[in-house]
Amino acid sequence: MDPSRAFVTNVKRLIVKVGTAVVTRGDGRLAVGRLGALCEQLKELNSQGYEIVLVTSGAVGIGLQRLRYRKLVNSSLAELQNAQFELDGKACAAVGQSSLMALYDTLFSQLDVTSSQYLVTDTEFRDTSFRKQLSETVKSLLSLKVIPIFNENDAVSTRRAPYEDSSGIFWDNDSLAGLLAMELKADLLVMLSDVEGLYSGPPSDPNSKLIHTYIKEKHQCEITFGDKSRLGRGGMTAKVNAAVCAAYAGIPSVITSGYATDSIIKVLQGKCVGTLFHRDAHLWTLVKELGVREMAVTARKCSRQLQAMNSEDRRKILLDIADALEANESLIKIENEADVTAAQNDGYEKSLISRLSLKPGKISSLAKSIRVLADMEDPIAQVLKRTELADGLILEKTSSPLGVLLVIFESRPDALVQIASLAIRSGNGLLLKGGKEAKRSNAILHKVITSAIPENIGEKLIGLVTSREDIPDLLKLDDVIDLVIPRGSNKLITQIKNSTKIPVLGHADGICHVYVDKSAKVDMAKQIVRDAKIDYPAACNAMVYSVPIGSQETLLLHKDLSSNGLLNELVSDLQHEGVTVYGGPRASSLLNIPETHSFHHEYSSMACTIEIVDDVQAAINHIHQHGSSHTDCIITENHEVAETFLHGVDSAAVFHNASTRFCDGARFGLGAEVGISTSRIHARGPVGVEGLLTNRWILRGSGQVVNGDKGVIYTHKDLPLQTPL
Repeated sequence: MDPSRAFVTNVKRLIVKVGTAVVTRGDGRLAVGRLGALCEQLKELNSQGYEIVLVTSGAVGIGLQRLRYRKLVNSSLAELQNAQFELDGKACAAVGQSSLMALYDTLFSQLDVTSSQYLVTDTEFRDTSFRKQLSETVKSLLSLKVIPIFNENDAVSTRRAPYEDSSGIFWDNDSLAGLLAMELKADLLVMLSDVEGLYSGPPSDPNSKLIHTYIKEKHQCEITFGDKSRLGRGGMTAKVNAAVCAAYAGIPSVITSGYATDSIIKVLQGKCVGTLFHRDAHLWTLVKELGVREMAVTARKCSRQLQAMNSEDRRKILLDIADALEANESLIKIENEADVTAAQNDGYEKSLISRLSLKPGKISSLAKSIRVLADMEDPIAQVLKRTELADGLILEKTSSPLGVLLVIFESRPDALVQIASLAIRSGNGLLLKGGKEAKRSNAILHKVITSAIPENIGEKLIGLVTSREDIPDLLKLDDVIDLVIPRGSNKLITQIKNSTKIPVLGHADGICHVYVDKSAKVDMAKQIVRDAKIDYPAACNAMVYSVPIGSQETLLLHKDLSSNGLLNELVSDLQHEGVTVYGGPRASSLLNIPETHSFHHEYSSMACTIEIVDDVQAAINHIHQHGSSHTDCIITENHEVAETFLHGVDSAAVFHNASTRFCDGARFGLGAEVGISTSRIHARGPVGVEGLLTNRWILRGSGQVVNGDKGVIYTHKDLPLQTPL
């Protein structure tokens, strides 16, 4: 639950206001599907014991559509030729009200819920006895689980337009909802609109940002409102005014989307949806939509200062970080052990605890990899290509940092060190969000690393995000974050890909195959298969790795291996190491082992699926059908078969007679890796420094102009990368 939404635990009575844009479609017709979903939500909440009062708009819009049709039917030919259907809004309200209420009654009746109708005007609320009677009647209805439905009686209201008469009690259905929230002593006001909530500007403006928590002192002068409701009298301005009035009277209010089928339920679950209005909001020191944006913007500024440094100074930062890690190893160990103990007490799986633990020698190994990275050639501003476009016009293609990276990772605190060092080496700003199970480890590692960054760059070059609730806000910062790199479960990566416009680099699945051909050497095959499985089962390049990503890898064996005994030996060796072996349709019957439900079924990290294939092409087809383009290996002594596999398997990494565990940034000589990508755009396989760079074009001339290409003689001649001295 979002801490700012903790008040929902005390909610019993709520007012739900439905806007015209939710009730009706663009053409004015009733949005029956949306209303049906709304009624189902209210039915569920009603059965859970919530007291619900509904305030609905939409009568004018529905009546307008119906009367336009009636006018059309009753018009003469001459009238149709000059059709200008000016319709009385009050007449529209009178006609539309009956249709609106009839639909509510039908929908609620189908759900075995009783509703009642109140048509009220501003004038009636001036009568104290009316207000008292209203409260008593509503109280009686709510005790019987009846849902009262309120609507301003526009058909007889004497008010011509909202906001004109400042002496009025309410001006439209939005302000009526706010008034009822106070009059009926509600615990919560939820206002449903056609957008997710309140934005900093018109929602159609790509620069507008959703405001999760409204702070009157800050936002009332900064927000630019869009147009009013397309059919109703209000709009976002009216909703904000009503929400502010209710909030400052002690009734929390939320403006959220009425298009979603569960928005009210999510609000009552304490989830961060819509815009919250609360009288204590100005006292909250952490406002997420401000905090994460500020972190990203500051990281970009710091990265530009880092890029402006000379190569040796950037190298020294990495060396200082390596020294700082070793100097603080004992402190890091204490914090990491606390995380491991907490994870064990909380019952986390052994594979997660294995990735969480910084085993002896790990800090020294990390420091060594950072020094290797520091000693590599500076990747920034490298001239990749020089071309003479025309006489005296030289074009250079150079390497350049991406900008700001957002890396969301689970379990492994050592990943924080690798990612931070790669970001610094590539000149990028960085935001990190680690798993809660490594909270203390990540905090101390972040502190040690940022303390080694010079003041003229700033420790905010690398920001550590600590709240999971910040992730949705971060994923909306496509104007200040350039790349998202998720490292974790299949669910996490898929969810991130579906929740952001920012490019995402990574792999949702890490399915790795080993194919043992009929010509494979027995000892070599056994050694590679064992290493691919046993060396580190929790790694994404393990042959049967599955826990963090939810996928199952397969050992593919040539059909002829059953005759020379290798098939049984491989199975026996795996079982001896504690690996649970499952079989595909062919292998399960041949080896008498349990059949797998699916080649994508999730098992524990110490499990393996085996299948029999006819030849190398069958193995390739199996990999393409069930694999994830991560890392695949062939074991064979037949050079032709090996080449067929190496060129036929469309994966980020393809090996011949070598364990899949070699697919690693450090082992590839990249110094470290930020992750492994199975995408086909930008970077693929283990992603080191080069994968965090893009290109810039620098053109050097001496006054040339295009002028329709008159007088320009293009040479397009390749030049040496370095100008001869």
